[in-house]
Amino acid sequence: MNRAFFPVMKSLGIAVLAVSSMIPAAYANTDAKAVKADPAKGEALYKGGDAARGIVACVSCHGDAGNSTISVNPKLSAQHDVYLVKQLTEFASGTRNNATMTAFAKSLTPEDMKNVAVYLNAQKSVPGAAKNKDIVELGKQIYRGGIAEKNVPACAGCHSPNGAGIPAQYPRLAGQHQDYTLAQLLNFQNGSRKGGAKIAGARLNSPQMMTIAKSMSEDEMRAVADYIAGLK
Repeated sequence: MNRAFFPVMKSLGIAVLAVSSMIPAAYANTDAKAVKADPAKGEALYKGGDAARGIVACVSCHGDAGNSTISVNPKLSAQHDVYLVKQLTEFASGTRNNATMTAFAKSLTPEDMKNVAVYLNAQKSVPGAAKNKDIVELGKQIYRGGIAEKNVPACAGCHSPNGAGIPAQYPRLAGQHQDYTLAQLLNFQNGSRKGGAKIAGARLNSPQMMTIAKSMSEDEMRAVADYIAGLK
């Protein structure tokens, strides 16, 4: 990473470590690592839901093995399990706002969340592709080098050069739908996407993404989202 980005990354790192939030009592004492994962149960729940408990199948929105074919619904295959548990926990608590996902997540136990997450983490991701050759080069520059004049750090510094992310720290981005990535960046920019739940000791908060997104134009977001879609 360019030396110019070290100060901002350091300050962002301090912000992340300084931020924490409460989660509902049902989850407050739950360590995701303490729950024994059963990927077979996770697969059954993902594919078939549980009618007796009012749980709908995840596959209808997120696709076979987590490879969503609906551009506004994220691909979940190969995503880090701790990150997935964190997102489900935040949906259940209302920290992350989405009416559909909140209703779904509230029907899950911490064990359910871990089972589904471990199942998805083990699934092979179907590669995506950049769509707009006119902007993908700009996206590549931002992802790999940031935007110096705006103090925007390189995405690769946290999400890795190939978009694989860092387990228990930063999510996998490679191959994600352009529409979904752009929507999340816009949500970080306008403050509608928040985070903060601490799962299994991982600090996976969003203040750094809010700061970064506020410094980017929508065209820049669109370019980096297109580049991310083509990462493998």
